[in-house]
Amino acid sequence: MIRFPRALSAPFAALPLLAIVAVPAIGQQSSRKPATTNGARAPQAPTAPGTIVDPATIKVDNAPWLFKGSDIPPDPAWNFGALPNGLRYAVRKNGVPPGQVAVRVRIDAGSLNETDEERGYAHLIEHLSFRGSKYVPDGEAKRVWQRFGATFGSDSNAQTTPTQTVYKLDLPAATEANLDESLKIFAGMMSEPGINAQGLAAERPAVLAEQREAPGPQVRLSDARNGLFFAGQPLADRSPIGNVKTLESATPDSVLAFHRRWYRPGRTVVIISGDIDPATAARLVVKNFGGWKGTGPDPADPDFGKPDPKGTPTAAINEPSIPPLVITAVLRPWIYRDDTVIFNQKRLVDLVAMRVINRRLEDRARQGGSFLQAGVSLEDVARSANGTFVSILPIGDDWEAALKDVRAVIADAMASAPSQAEVDRETAEFEGAMRNDVETARVEAGAKQADDMVQALDIRETVAGPKESYNIFLEAKKKGMFSAAAVLESTRRVFKGDAERALVNTRAADAGAAAKLAAALTADVSKLAGRRARESKVDFKDLPKLGSPGKVASREAIADPGIEKVTFSNGVRMLMYANSSETGRVYLRVRFGRGYGALPADRPTAAWAAESALVQSGIGKWNQGDLDVLTTGRRMGLGFDITDDAFVLNAITTPGDYADNLALMAAKLAAPRWDAAPVLRAKAGALAGYAGFDSSPDGVLSRDLERKLRAGDPRWGPPTREEIEALTPQAFRSLWEPLLATGPIEVDVFGDVKADEAIAAVARTFGALKPRTEAPVVAPDAAFPAHNRRPEVLSHEGAETQAAAVIAWPTGGGTDGIAESRRLDILAAIFGDRLFDRLRSVAGASYSPSAVSQWPLGLKSGGRVLAVGQVAPENVELFFKLSREIAAELVSTPVTEDELRRAIGPMMQYLARASSGNQFWLLQVSGGAYDPNRLNGARTLVSDYMSITPQILQATAAKYLGPEKDWTLTVLPKSAAK
Repeated sequence: MIRFPRALSAPFAALPLLAIVAVPAIGQQSSRKPATTNGARAPQAPTAPGTIVDPATIKVDNAPWLFKGSDIPPDPAWNFGALPNGLRYAVRKNGVPPGQVAVRVRIDAGSLNETDEERGYAHLIEHLSFRGSKYVPDGEAKRVWQRFGATFGSDSNAQTTPTQTVYKLDLPAATEANLDESLKIFAGMMSEPGINAQGLAAERPAVLAEQREAPGPQVRLSDARNGLFFAGQPLADRSPIGNVKTLESATPDSVLAFHRRWYRPGRTVVIISGDIDPATAARLVVKNFGGWKGTGPDPADPDFGKPDPKGTPTAAINEPSIPPLVITAVLRPWIYRDDTVIFNQKRLVDLVAMRVINRRLEDRARQGGSFLQAGVSLEDVARSANGTFVSILPIGDDWEAALKDVRAVIADAMASAPSQAEVDRETAEFEGAMRNDVETARVEAGAKQADDMVQALDIRETVAGPKESYNIFLEAKKKGMFSAAAVLESTRRVFKGDAERALVNTRAADAGAAAKLAAALTADVSKLAGRRARESKVDFKDLPKLGSPGKVASREAIADPGIEKVTFSNGVRMLMYANSSETGRVYLRVRFGRGYGALPADRPTAAWAAESALVQSGIGKWNQGDLDVLTTGRRMGLGFDITDDAFVLNAITTPGDYADNLALMAAKLAAPRWDAAPVLRAKAGALAGYAGFDSSPDGVLSRDLERKLRAGDPRWGPPTREEIEALTPQAFRSLWEPLLATGPIEVDVFGDVKADEAIAAVARTFGALKPRTEAPVVAPDAAFPAHNRRPEVLSHEGAETQAAAVIAWPTGGGTDGIAESRRLDILAAIFGDRLFDRLRSVAGASYSPSAVSQWPLGLKSGGRVLAVGQVAPENVELFFKLSREIAAELVSTPVTEDELRRAIGPMMQYLARASSGNQFWLLQVSGGAYDPNRLNGARTLVSDYMSITPQILQATAAKYLGPEKDWTLTVLPKSAAK
C-alpha cells in the first residue's frame, strides 16, 4: 500500500454527506472507551500458561514478512519479527512526539468471525479484556496507564470492526520499564481476559447501553444498506455491536469459546512506533508474548462470500429524520492481490478517474443543480467486496431528478475521455500532496505510522514510506500512465461489476419507491450531462491589489520559546515563531474583528452560515472554482471559524506556499466576493439535516444545549428552522461585509519559516491593507441559566429507551482567570472519572458519561463545569443523584494524592508531547498581540497545573459546585416528556 493522501481519494465535500446524515461507514465500525470498574480481581477462567519467557530462548525470524509477494522495497525503518508461536511484530523508532511510544495489538478477527449465535462477541471481548485479565485485577489497567501519564479514552482505547479488533495505547514518557509493564498487560488481555460470570454481568449492561445510545435512524439506514448490498454474505448482518438477543444470552463458556478460537498468536500482530530503541521494543514483545500458546486447533479463515449477481437490485426505506438519500454500488468480489508497484500505479489511475468525476459533480452542485452533494468512491469493503459507490444528497425531495443528473455526469465520463488538462490537474493534486508527505516525513507522528500499519494489515497490503510512495507515483507519471485514454479506460472498468445495488431513503413512506428507483437507474440521461466546464486561467499575480507593503513600526521578542511580536504602520500586529522543528510545515492564523463579541445577543443573525458560505463566496473576480484552480497542487488553506473574541482565518501550509496563502487571506478581507450560490447551498444543507435533530437525545442536545447554556443567546448553537428559512444572500452580505472590513488584525505565522522573510510576506499582504476602523464589542458577556429545582425537559422522537441528562454549574471567563481555568480542568477530569466509574462501570447505566470544564478566554463570563450522560429514561434520576453526590464529595473531602496524580499526570504528559509542536504554541498565545495575559498564560502553563493540591482543588469545588448553583436538563422520549 503506497501512501495515498486520504483527502484526495474521497469525494469533494463542501457539505459532507456524513456530516448531515451521519451514516456509519460501510462495514460499520465500533470505536469505544475501554471499560473499568472498582473492586477486587474477579475469578478468572481456567488459567492458561504464562506468556512471559526469557527472550534469549526464542528464535525470531526477522524477515520482512509484510512484504512477502511484493516488489515494493521494504521500508528500512520498520523492523520485523515472527515468533515460533506465530505471533508477528513490527517496530520502529520515531521521536514524534518526544518520549511517546505508540503500541497497537491487532487481532485478525472481528464481527465477521462470529456465528449467528455469537453476534456481538468480538466487541464484547474487547470490553471484557479492559476490565481485567491475567496480570491485572479488575479495573486496574486503566489506573496503571493513568499513572504512566496516559489519558483514558484517547491514549488507551480499542476498536472492533468486521475484520479486526485493535487495542491501542499511546504511552507518554515511555521507558523500558513502563513499556515492559504495558506489553505484559496487553499479553494478559490477549491470552486470558476476565471472561467470567462477574465480569460478564458487570460489562453486559455497558455494551447494551452502547447499543441503546446509537442513533437509531442512522443505524437502520446502515443496516438496510449492508443488508441490500451484501445480501447472502456475512457482512449483511454483522454489525460489531451485535444484537440484544445474543448479548443477553451470552455465557462465560460461549464467550470463552469464541476467544479461544480466534485469539491466537498466529492471528496477532504487535506494532510499536515510538521514541525507544527498536531492538529494545522487539525484545520486550518477545519477552511478554513469546510464551503465549493458542488453545485447540487453529481454525481456517471464514468465508466472507462474494456479491450475489442475482440479489435484489433496489430497495427503499423511510426515515423521516434523514434527508432523502440515494446510495448505489457496483460490486465485484474482493480478491487478494500481491501489493506490487504496478498494482498501486494502476490504482492511482483509478483514483484520478474518481477525482475527475467528483470535481465535475461538485462543480454542478455549486451551480445550484438538483443535488446538494454527490460523490463517487472506490473501496475494498471488509474483504467482502470491491465496489464503486455513489452517494447523492438531493435538494429537497426530488431524488429522482438528482439521481438522473448524477448518472448523466457519470455516463458522460464513461462515453468520452476527459481533457488532458483535467487529468493533469488531478495528478498535480496527488503529486503536491505526496511531495509534501516526503518533505514533512521527519515530523510524522509515531501513532499515525502504527495506525497505517494496522490499516495495511487489515486490507492485506504493505506499507511504503513517503519517499517510496512518491517514487512509485513519479515512475507511473514517467511511463505516461496518467493519460486521458487511461483515465477513460479506468472509468469504464470501475463502473462494471458482478452486481449492482441501489438504496433510496425517503421522508414520506412510498410503497413504489423501489420501483421508481429501478426506473431512474435505467432512464435515458444522454441529454442531461450538459457541457463540461472549461478550466479558468488564474494566477496569483492577478489577485486584487492590496497597496504598498507596510513598514515595520516595532519588533520585539515577547515570550518563550522564542516568539516575536511585530507591529506594522497600518496597525496590523503579528506574532511569529520561526522554528523548523516541524520540517516543511507552516501554521497560519489570522484573527480579525471581535468574533461573537461583535454579534448582537438580542436577535438572530446570518452568522451561522459563514462556515459553509463565507470563504466559498469567492475573492474579487474569482469564484470558488477559480480559487481551486489557483491552488492546484499546492498545500494551501482558507479555513474559517468564529471564536469568542475574534473571527479567524487559518491554514496549514508549507515554506514554499505560505506567502501566497497570506495573500489569499488578505485579499479575502480586502476584496470579498458575494456569490449567492454558496449561501443558498448552506441554507439547503441546513434544512436537509434539520429533521435529524429530533431523532435522538444526542440530536436534541446538539441543537439546543449550547443555546440553553447561554440562557437563550442566539449567537450560539445551530439556528432554528425559521432562522434558516429566513436566510438570504442579501442578509448574509449585509452582516458580513462590515465585519470583514473592521476591527483589529493579528497575523500569526508559526513554523518552518525564516523570520525576515515571514515579516516581509505579512508586510506585502496584511501590512499593505488600509488602516482598519474600530469594531465595537456589542456583547462582551455570556449569560448562564438560572438555577432550577427541577430539570428543564426537552423531548425527542427516537426510541423510547433513550434519554439524556445534563447538569452544569457556572464558572467564569476571561484571560485574567487562566490559572483558575486550569484548576477547573483538573476538577472536571476527576469528576468525569468518578462519574464514569459509577454510572457506567458499576451501574451499567450509560456507555460514555463525561464531564468537562469550559472557560471562554475571550469573554468575561460564560464558563461552566458540565456533565452529560445518555441513559435510559428510568436512569435519569440516577444520573443526577450520582452527579450531585460527586460534586458534594469534591466540596467536602480533598481528593487523594493518587487520584490527583492520575488526573494531573496525563495532563502533564499531554503538554510535554504537544509542546514539541508549533501548533501547540500557536493556540496557546494566539491573541497575545493584543492581550498580554495570553502570553503570560503560556509561561505559567506547567506551574499552574503542578501547583494544584488536594486542598486547592477542594476550595475550587466549594467555590463553584454548590447545589444552589446548578442547572439541569433532561431529554426524554416524547411520550414520557408530556
